[in-house]
Amino acid sequence: MSDFHTYFKENMKSMGLPAPETLFGNLQTAVANATILLALIDKYGKTVTVGELIGAGTKLEALGVIAACSAAYYVGAVIGSIAVATGRTISGGVTITDVLFAANEHNLNRPWLSEAIAMRR
Repeated sequence: MSDFHTYFKENMKSMGLPAPETLFGNLQTAVANATILLALIDKYGKTVTVGELIGAGTKLEALGVIAACSAAYYVGAVIGSIAVATGRTISGGVTITDVLFAANEHNLNRPWLSEAIAMRR
């Protein structure tokens, strides 16, 4: 397991959310899967659940244990965890500014993201 995934999984676990290594094993796959989740939320709306996305034929079956979870809530946690894991891997720490910067840097920001991240605090 990479340091990135170790930190990513630890951060997700602190929120009670799964972080399958197949979807979030390194920065590249985590960003790619966050981008897919965001595209699906853009398509179906921010109230879509992970279960509905699984039912729509996406390859998110590894997230079945949180089927009732809002996809926007989950992707907010994913984006925050990407920032935390990246920050811890590179510099040993992260702030909310780092989270939003990382979201912008990877084209993962949405108007509702700040609110979704704030709900996790």
